[in-house]
Amino acid sequence: MQRDFWKLAWESIAAHPLRSALTTLGIVIGVASVILLTSLGEGTRRSLVSEFSQFGTNLITIHRGKTTTAGIPGAVGGTIRKLTLGDAEALRRVPGVDALVPVAFGSARVEFGERGRDVVVYGVTSEVPKVWRFAVGGGRFLPRGDPARASSFAVLGPRLKRELFGEANALGEHVKIGGRRFSVIGVMASKGQVFGFDMDDTAYIAVASAHSLFNTEDLLEIDVLFSLGASGDSVKEGIREALIRRHGGEEDFTVRTQAESLDVLNRVLSVVTAAVGGIGAISLLVGAIGILTMMWIAVGERTAEIGLLKALGATRGQIARLFLLEAALLSVVGGGVGVAVGMGLGALIRLAIPAISVHTAPGFIAAALAVSLAVGLGSGVLPARRASRLDPIEALRAE
Repeated sequence: MQRDFWKLAWESIAAHPLRSALTTLGIVIGVASVILLTSLGEGTRRSLVSEFSQFGTNLITIHRGKTTTAGIPGAVGGTIRKLTLGDAEALRRVPGVDALVPVAFGSARVEFGERGRDVVVYGVTSEVPKVWRFAVGGGRFLPRGDPARASSFAVLGPRLKRELFGEANALGEHVKIGGRRFSVIGVMASKGQVFGFDMDDTAYIAVASAHSLFNTEDLLEIDVLFSLGASGDSVKEGIREALIRRHGGEEDFTVRTQAESLDVLNRVLSVVTAAVGGIGAISLLVGAIGILTMMWIAVGERTAEIGLLKALGATRGQIARLFLLEAALLSVVGGGVGVAVGMGLGALIRLAIPAISVHTAPGFIAAALAVSLAVGLGSGVLPARRASRLDPIEALRAE
């Protein structure tokens, strides 16, 4: 009996191929949109998490300013205070701190002969390769020394080196950064883009040199690497207490572990992915209306068939299940095609624009198919009830 129901439902759909195809088109578009948009969102999330993770999990970042929320919900107020080299050096005495990098930041023109580029210049210390996990491709990084003393050494990103020197050796040459003369002692290995910044098209100089170059004493941030055997929370608390003492009892800074940053990033991007997927899911309403309309019309066209089935002993429940099965088949087929279309578009985007990350999670596929099935069943309820309540005698008269 069940096999007969499946056969009858499928034959009813196959009898009107064009109408069935147009009916499922809304489901196809809706599911394809959901799959594509959520795949883009998930790909972006994974890409950003990967960028965060490349710095390791035992990293703590201190930013100037303490952001607080007060007053009207959503209103943000905060105080911005300086972080100094003195703050950074004081943190070296916190138990569990293994290494740290005070960071100054600015933009300047780097010149060699007739060539020049405007790039981001980082004022840092010798511990960048260890703390940031950046590798030196040639030469060496900035030497150890008193961070409060300026130096005339510079390390170039690989793209900046190529633009200024081509294939020639840059080590030992002199460049001008912001009009000041620096000796090139190293070239970094390629790192690519990190959070939108091209780390290959940059220059690194001593933090004190950056302060002089940009006429400031501020630090953008302090990046602290703590020992693997230490507790991130305890090191964070030690940093917080040390800086509060230095800042006159005021917590005018923000301390965040890498794990906390990853957690915040994951939550934000997950919400964005869900929201984007929800926008795409709105188009499923079009598919639901299409299935409802088609099934309603089908009930009217098949009144005599329904009367004959009832005359042969079919119950109301069996008639209702037959039409619900047809609606479910239409929606599931449309959902399957939509998944294939969405994944195909994602693959084309990856091929056309490799920089865009696209990832289709199996959970998204299962959810899309489940939603499409639910949409089909929901759309088929009213037509199924209408068909099941037809009077068999009146239905047979319709012939």
